[in-house]
Amino acid sequence: MSETQHPRRRLRSTGAVLAGIVVGAALSLGADEALHRTGTYPPWGLPMSGVLYLLATSYRIPFNIAGSYVMAWLAPDRPMQHALAGGVLGLALSIVGAAVTWNRNLGPHWYPITVAAIALPCAWAGGKIRLVQLHASS
Repeated sequence: MSETQHPRRRLRSTGAVLAGIVVGAALSLGADEALHRTGTYPPWGLPMSGVLYLLATSYRIPFNIAGSYVMAWLAPDRPMQHALAGGVLGLALSIVGAAVTWNRNLGPHWYPITVAAIALPCAWAGGKIRLVQLHASS
């Protein structure tokens, strides 16, 4: 491998993970906004009921899987490792978010714990879907 390929591969790896994060976040925030606009969720800044947090969790799971799939799909090599790297990053950010907001009465405490808990399984699922797809095409 030449010296110019290594930085390019690293840049592609970083771009794959960032693109997957953007996809997962855009899907989640887009769904949140749609539910706020339709009146399913209360206006931004007002408290939601626990059942609405269940709804948010239910669509974040496939959206996180989709984001992890994008990471694996765009990865220059080792698709599962890229998806899991995004999952570790998501887990870390979720833990920080939970810690920062814990005593601010922003919702039930189970919600940020759940968001953190689904990060790695969703990342694995997105990576696995890509691996199965690659195996089927070979």
